[in-house]
Amino acid sequence: MIKIRDYKKILCIYKDVFLLDLTAIGIGIIVGIIDTLFGKVLLEITNIRNSYVFQLIPFLPLTGIVTLFTYFGIGKNSIKGMSLIFSAGLNDEETIPKRLVPLVIVSTWLPHLFGGSAGREGVAVQIGGTVGYSIGRELNIRNSSKILLITGMAAGFAGLFQTPIAAIFFAMEVLTAGVVEYSALFPCILGAFTASYMSHTLGLEKFDVNLNYSLEFNIYLFLKLVLLGIFFGLIGGFFANLLNWSKKFFAQRIGDPILRIFILGCILSVFLLILHKGRYAGLGTNLINASFSNEKIYEYDWLLKFLLTILTLSAGFQGGEVTPLFSIGASLGAVLSPVMGLPIEFTAALGYVAVFGGATNTILAPIFIGGEVFGYNYLPYFFIVSAVAYVFNGNKSIYSAQKILGDVKKVISLE
Repeated sequence: MIKIRDYKKILCIYKDVFLLDLTAIGIGIIVGIIDTLFGKVLLEITNIRNSYVFQLIPFLPLTGIVTLFTYFGIGKNSIKGMSLIFSAGLNDEETIPKRLVPLVIVSTWLPHLFGGSAGREGVAVQIGGTVGYSIGRELNIRNSSKILLITGMAAGFAGLFQTPIAAIFFAMEVLTAGVVEYSALFPCILGAFTASYMSHTLGLEKFDVNLNYSLEFNIYLFLKLVLLGIFFGLIGGFFANLLNWSKKFFAQRIGDPILRIFILGCILSVFLLILHKGRYAGLGTNLINASFSNEKIYEYDWLLKFLLTILTLSAGFQGGEVTPLFSIGASLGAVLSPVMGLPIEFTAALGYVAVFGGATNTILAPIFIGGEVFGYNYLPYFFIVSAVAYVFNGNKSIYSAQKILGDVKKVISLE
């Protein structure tokens, strides 16, 4: 017979679950609104930069100096960025200051206005993670700060890209490779779908492509998918490895971060101007659009975007990596299309998801990114290429603070 105290315990658990879920909806609303503001301004900034390339890009080094002075003056430990989010999520006793949200937004707008080759997803995840973590610390519920931090990460990703299912799995699997944080599943579902709905309702555009190909699945197509998965996984892993190495290298060679961002910013601005007049500045959405609309893609587009993104982030400029990874993967896929004998848009879509998965050391998120952006009827193809990319990425991640589960084994390791 169940005792009264057992009923009270069960009711207490359900009360906590209900409170977490209700809070997750609130987080989704808040983060969706912030994501919309951040994303819309970023798109306008991109349009302005594209209209005044030669007038704006030369000032990139100065914006870097302004950004660092701001962080050093009032940012506390906000400059750690995604590493701070990971540390808090992995229970390393880090505290995320609320000021991180406005700081990371403005410090991302500036380099994009003046040509930095960086992304936006990392910023959205930091926004969501900070909001979720801050609210979670106020609740007297076991693990509430971690659960709501993950919920916020999902909301941030979903609000910006409007891919809530991919966002849910990304947030739950990215902290520790090989572990999915299912304890946060339902709050993540509520937070991600709410944020996605909010940003869509407020007018933030979603990127999607209607692939219209009927491919016969046979052994030859399977082998091509495996080969592409290997290649995309290696490229994603190499990007992550080179990014982490170059950050350490430049930090050792130029110890003063102000001097470092100025020198590398000067070099970067020169390259951005002389290489097709700003073609590789900003998010890389121009390369993504070109890959899916039969526009000109140079064989080296993906490589230059690859290198200039690494230089931007190694210099100390703020921004994410994911949208540049999408552009690297899509343009690389377009180049590989004739080699593999597959439609350009199809291989571009495979590269779009698999290079992202290889660089972030995730497997579920890229599969569902493919489904939500390109259509769920292609999910088996995304599954194969993403799974192979995950195996062959060398167990590397753009997130240096990501924890690797001890018994997760890969075919290739870059250690």
